[in-house]
Amino acid sequence: MKKDRITTTTTKAAETIKTDLLVYFAVEAKGKMPACDVAVEPQVKKAFELKDFSGKAAEQILFYPPPGSNISALRVLVLGTGPVNKEKETGTALDMLREAGGEVAKVCASVKAKDVAVCLPTSKHLSPAISDPELSAGALAEGIILGDYRFEKYKESTKKKTDYPGLGAIEFVCKEDPDIVCQGIEKAKNSAFAACTARDMANEPGNHWTSADFAAYAKQLAADTGLGYRCLEKKEMEQMGMGGILAVNQGSYVPARMVVLEYLPENRTETILLVGKGLTFDSGGISIKPSEGMQEMKYDMCGGAAVMCAMHAVALEKPDVGVVAIVPATDNMPGSRAIHPGDIITHYNGVTSEVINTDAEGRLILADALAWGIETFKPTCVLDAATLTGAVIIGLGHHYTGLVSNNDALVKAVEAAGNLAGEPVWRLPLNKNYEKQIESKVADIKNTGGKPAGTITAAAYLSNFVGKTPWAHLDIAGTAWDFTKKAYIPKGPSGTATRTFINLVRNWKTGKVK
Repeated sequence: MKKDRITTTTTKAAETIKTDLLVYFAVEAKGKMPACDVAVEPQVKKAFELKDFSGKAAEQILFYPPPGSNISALRVLVLGTGPVNKEKETGTALDMLREAGGEVAKVCASVKAKDVAVCLPTSKHLSPAISDPELSAGALAEGIILGDYRFEKYKESTKKKTDYPGLGAIEFVCKEDPDIVCQGIEKAKNSAFAACTARDMANEPGNHWTSADFAAYAKQLAADTGLGYRCLEKKEMEQMGMGGILAVNQGSYVPARMVVLEYLPENRTETILLVGKGLTFDSGGISIKPSEGMQEMKYDMCGGAAVMCAMHAVALEKPDVGVVAIVPATDNMPGSRAIHPGDIITHYNGVTSEVINTDAEGRLILADALAWGIETFKPTCVLDAATLTGAVIIGLGHHYTGLVSNNDALVKAVEAAGNLAGEPVWRLPLNKNYEKQIESKVADIKNTGGKPAGTITAAAYLSNFVGKTPWAHLDIAGTAWDFTKKAYIPKGPSGTATRTFINLVRNWKTGKVK
């Protein structure tokens, strides 16, 4: 879907719009006929009387206006929203609208609609928690765009001319606050397309997405948007003593890179540093992974994709706060020069580490990026996102991102941003008891503390590289793919954390983290 094809309109009556699919919403009303637009009342009344439709969430009426009808659309969809939601939590209410948008995208795919016109529900049909039309319109738009996602880049001989290419245009019809609605939809476009780009990156196979591709994407984005770009190459990292990322890269023929994007407005008073794990393929190194399911390890760069794609929205929206994204990028291969279990490395900040397991590599590359990034940019706070541990899936399943932090105020900000995005986080503890698990007899620390509390001990490792800077670690191993089943979340990579970071930046208040 092309971003510039999405428009809003307030000048036309919905019935006059010529489109492949016109969408109305109907609100469940406890035994009564669902509340709906007068244009579709006859169809809704008939379906309700036949007990075929009551307006429950995701219930549908799809009909074709007969010749001579006052409706110009080829098809009309009436989509149930459930009852007026009394939900007081804004994030939950927004996600229900996002799911409704995902259902719209599904119907568009089933009828192969090239374009769609969507009548936005009025405020009286929405939860009090999302009475703001900017938020409600944005959530619905996000759901449609995210739900329309598909990745078919490498389909050649199996692709047919009749395959659905996705929506070409979305038109939103609003009856109230058109300027505010337009603002919400513009923001939705920024965040949803950023998440879709992160999904694209993750879907790329390991032989088509390497550290060089991360660098090329960042360089082009900087050229297009005015962001600052920098890439630390292998020789420079060797001179700087970045022993973690270089150790992981030893078994690979593709050089490691540290890719940096900067948005640093002159009037900024604070800077947020985002660091994303860019492990473009993870074989486990010499501590090699089982072959079954290893193909999914192309997704081990989802954290890097999230922070890099969030920067596109930052560049478009130009917030007052500075934002820097760093992606340490490499793959982890068992080549002849690969790091061995038992080897000792020295990180950028001088901390030595005994490598117990070469498959615990994400923390090694993040450590150098965190230490260097904090020293270089002196941020107000730092957040990292990484598909870091299988342990987080055991603890939280595929429904919550694991969160570990040294700052309560930052935790609240991340929780709020995640809830608004429909990407909830769950905080895990961190104290000296967990730090003891990664003590080494031959080095300052070791890179794994065993199976118990594996997510927390991985975070304990990272804590050695952030000092007193407010820091939050997001372990997205359970949500980067196979995320909670939702109408707007495809199978495979979800793009999680991208919209969380965008929301965090949008709602940042100076002085909120100390």
